[in-house]
Amino acid sequence: MPTLIEKPAISGMSPESSSVKTTHSNLVKFSKPDSFMTALRERIDEYFVLTKQSKRDHPRMYVKTIVILSWLMVSYLALVFWATTWPVTVLTTISLGIAMAAVGFNIQHDGGHGAYSKYQWVNRLMALTLDMLGGSSFIWKRTHNVIHHSYTNVTGLDGDIDLGFMGRLSPHEPRYAFHRFQHLYLWLLYGFITFKWQFRDDFQALLIGRVGNSTIPRPQGWELATFLLGKVVFLTLAFGIPLCFHAWYYVAIGFVGASFVQGLFLSIVFQLAHSVEPADFPLPDADTQRMENSWAMHQVETTVDFARHSRLATWFTGGLNFQIEHHLFPHICHIHYPAMSKIVEATAAEFGVRYHAHSTAFSAIQSHYRWLKAMGQPG
Repeated sequence: MPTLIEKPAISGMSPESSSVKTTHSNLVKFSKPDSFMTALRERIDEYFVLTKQSKRDHPRMYVKTIVILSWLMVSYLALVFWATTWPVTVLTTISLGIAMAAVGFNIQHDGGHGAYSKYQWVNRLMALTLDMLGGSSFIWKRTHNVIHHSYTNVTGLDGDIDLGFMGRLSPHEPRYAFHRFQHLYLWLLYGFITFKWQFRDDFQALLIGRVGNSTIPRPQGWELATFLLGKVVFLTLAFGIPLCFHAWYYVAIGFVGASFVQGLFLSIVFQLAHSVEPADFPLPDADTQRMENSWAMHQVETTVDFARHSRLATWFTGGLNFQIEHHLFPHICHIHYPAMSKIVEATAAEFGVRYHAHSTAFSAIQSHYRWLKAMGQPG
């Protein structure tokens, strides 16, 4: 039987359960064969053959990139050089924060998954926009692409559902008394997620080579140089240039405001896909460390789409409102997700796989609120 790891209790606190067990990612396996995924691949491939479209290098994606980067640049220049009154400063700060989130949802995300272009240097270039925003594209690929996409909603492995002692997103996590209020206070904390990975998470992963219970390689050579250079570029844009024109407190307010708005949008969009009522939080068998479902079935049943008929939501979130389709086919440009969702939903019904989608973003937010409240209650 594989060795299990017990999560320790937080000093000075009394959780309802401090013996929640997790395991290392290299021990967990999914059930086989995956006839569901085989059927999905065949039908999605057939869709691209019939429509004569390319899975990547979509013209609309290149136009979208120009629009979003222009939005980002104008917002930044306006905040640094043109904002002279507090109302204008507030508006440009919010605009910059939303634009940064849009870069992450669309450009960086597709590039990091290799879904932007068939040319890897183009994907790499687009992924580097995360380094411009203060994150590390190297660390992100190892934690998000490999860990989150492999072990979605598996407690102890999926770091994206691990808020530490501050919040409880999984029913398998220990509950503390103050969690009964998490449906109120977590919305505020969501805004600080970017500060966490900009100034702590990336460096922690670099130094110890681990994220949670999963080992990740440390960047070396050009990857390490890119990591460090990205932090320098970010700090220059965030503090160096603005401090040449404004007082430190003005720069601090602008940075905190824009980063908070960015973090709020990034966090909420993710939570609406995984931390809601219809999503499953399965655990591997304690003896065999094997998941009950195949990988593809696991992805569908631990993920929830939302606002599938909203063009605005699809455009802004980079198709992440079609999170099920993204998890199944992360190497396909998100421009195709709306059409693909019809194929995935029909195939899921045929194979008896639970496919869930909230009709609007608001209904998904309500579901997340209820989930937070439920996870904070005793029992």
